[in-house]
Amino acid sequence: MSTDLIINVTHYETRVALIENGTVSELYIERSGERSIAGNIYKGRVVRVLPGMQAAFVDIGLDKAAFLYVSDVYDNLDEIEKMMINNEQPEGEEELRQEPVEIMWPEEAHIEDRLQEGQEVMVQVAKEPLGSKGARITSHISIPGRHLVLMPTMDHVGISRRIEDENERFRLRELLLQIKPGKYGLIARTAAEGAESDKIKAEMDFMLRLWQTIQKNSEHSQVPSVLYQELDIILRAVRDLFTQEVDKLIIDSKEEYEKILKFVETFLPSLKASVKLYEGSEPVCDAYGIEMELQRALGKKVWLKSGGYIVIEMTEALTAVDVNTGRYVGKRNLEETILKTNLEAVKEIAYQLRLRNIGGIIIIDFIDMEKQSNREKVFNRLKEALRKDKSKTNILKMSELGLIEMTRKRTKESINRGLREPCFYCDGEGYLKSKVTMCYEIFRDIERDHEALFGRSVMVTAHPEVTHLLYDEERHRLEALEKNLQARITVKADQNHHLEQYDIYAIS
Repeated sequence: MSTDLIINVTHYETRVALIENGTVSELYIERSGERSIAGNIYKGRVVRVLPGMQAAFVDIGLDKAAFLYVSDVYDNLDEIEKMMINNEQPEGEEELRQEPVEIMWPEEAHIEDRLQEGQEVMVQVAKEPLGSKGARITSHISIPGRHLVLMPTMDHVGISRRIEDENERFRLRELLLQIKPGKYGLIARTAAEGAESDKIKAEMDFMLRLWQTIQKNSEHSQVPSVLYQELDIILRAVRDLFTQEVDKLIIDSKEEYEKILKFVETFLPSLKASVKLYEGSEPVCDAYGIEMELQRALGKKVWLKSGGYIVIEMTEALTAVDVNTGRYVGKRNLEETILKTNLEAVKEIAYQLRLRNIGGIIIIDFIDMEKQSNREKVFNRLKEALRKDKSKTNILKMSELGLIEMTRKRTKESINRGLREPCFYCDGEGYLKSKVTMCYEIFRDIERDHEALFGRSVMVTAHPEVTHLLYDEERHRLEALEKNLQARITVKADQNHHLEQYDIYAIS
């Protein structure tokens, strides 16, 4: 099976797509000014402790206070140590900070025993703000590398469950136990499989120095402040997705291509030959079918090859997936028709969950089947289809009503929520593409017709809300596009245009 990692870079948006056997299996989008904060480490201040919820709100400098649950509070914070045992750490004793001393808590420690308002804490973003919710944070810090994850606040050794070879798991566990610094924790990531011991040890030393730098910065930083920022989406994709199983990494930006080469030379020299600069005339997202799959991922209804279809409906609390036979009428009997539709839907559902990054509670309403053996077949096929999913999933057996309840770990907004906004035509009952998305679609259409529009005067007619954004926040990107095309682009508002409607044509 061929696997390609495609990276599309523009001055307004970056897209990363993992393509397995010609199909887009994972898609990540990051817009300029909207960089992900997941993994960032902050120095924050507790603003409110809620004993009734066993949680606290912490100001880390975002619009909304972050949420810290009692189980995510690290027992060995210096502030808690001072509060509980009244034994201040002498200045200059770096060793104690590098290897924190365990404190024995009561069996049922409460949030009010661990934190108090005004207390300064070091925390890491575990989940980005989702909808109306603030960021979910933890004081159990983890620093990811290519082969390892360093956990300075817990004494633990773990091996990625995706490494299945028992001999390799034993080798890695023994190696981690040898190089693990004190009571720190280490987890071997999937990329560690087959990696040389020296490389793993060198990476651990690098992450340990990084952690010590973060600690020193924390001593002198104001509250709130950022102590450590995760890699940008491009280097994060190279670190986490660019493995031996990936045949090619293709990127369409010369500048970012050079950055990736430097990163790969340092950390992944064996994969340098697999990094390619895309120089085709067709936009890379069009050439690899990414644009088409993205538009498909924004729709509620997804058609199956047989003529059946699934409907994906996202709500605040959960996501419902409904399976229907549609135009498929089968050949022999009803039970066989239903089973075939359900089995085909299983593959598409697993694919759409990954592609759309749907998380939280998911209810799948399969078409009712009379035979228990058929229900078990659909359930087992779904479990098998979800094995490739990097996000943790938990699936319950199919009920008598043909429902499967499952959960999928959610760390950031889904593609639907990220690219769309509530529809102002129907008071939020449905969704439209956001105004920013429409601006970027206009940019992409103009770039797609580069040869036909080069050096000419171009007229863009669109909804007033979109044209206002083009002349305001997106003005500098419009000017960059004019410079690239050596053309003058005129934008005209038309009240009769739907928000998602626009026209582009040359006027000279």
